Amino acid sequence: MKASQLFDLNGKVAVVTGASRGIGEAIAQVLSDNGAHVVVASRRLERCEEVAADLRAAGGQATALACHVGEMAAIEAFWAAIDARFERVDILVNNAGSNPIFGPVTETDPAAFQKTVDVNFRGYWFMCQYAVARMRRHGGGSIVNMASVTAERPMENIGVYGATKAAVVNLTQAYARECAQYGVRVNAILPGLINTKFAAALQTEGPVRTAALAQIPLRRIGDPIDIAGAALFLASGASSYMTGATLRIDGGLLA
Repeated sequence: MKASQLFDLNGKVAVVTGASRGIGEAIAQVLSDNGAHVVVASRRLERCEEVAADLRAAGGQATALACHVGEMAAIEAFWAAIDARFERVDILVNNAGSNPIFGPVTETDPAAFQKTVDVNFRGYWFMCQYAVARMRRHGGGSIVNMASVTAERPMENIGVYGATKAAVVNLTQAYARECAQYGVRVNAILPGLINTKFAAALQTEGPVRTAALAQIPLRRIGDPIDIAGAALFLASGASSYMTGATLRIDGGLLA
């Protein structure tokens, strides 16, 4: 492969979940800019349509489809819709996530616990399963799972979230080992503090932001595009000898 082709995604179909905003939207934009036909997926179809329209307006190819990865019936319906529209799927970016719990682990609400597990772990597991079944028919593909630095270092008040992200890392390695024989690569990204709705408290000046920045050697909060570049790398031929890897993008937080 020529160096100029390392990030070329022309002819590829890429599914990005949680793509209606933030990191997912940035990833959809970058994959589209590099030639992929992007399936913009999230629970809210209206916002997915807006993102897809923006990608098409910029000269890309994009399709909007609703998918609630926390519901098995929705996952099944989503892949049926994919099969009806596309002959292949080459890339899956599992980015949708949920964190309805903020509080001590000793006070975890069972319903919120279950929702977090259903979206962040069970959803990723079965989205991978459905994707692999389609990728292997055409000689392979790439799956990128969005984990978190909390997979390696638990943080106060988001214990369940971190536990599900640790599970995503193990899931990634399990799928990588078993699916390499099909030409399917599976890797994970571990974002640190990123300017998204999830980290809204860190976006305004104050003691919370100051304390957070003090822990980051690069002394800034990351932007969604910082994650999108890594997703492009893992989705493309530039990372053809990588599988089962976890890529930290945290400004040095865990260094």
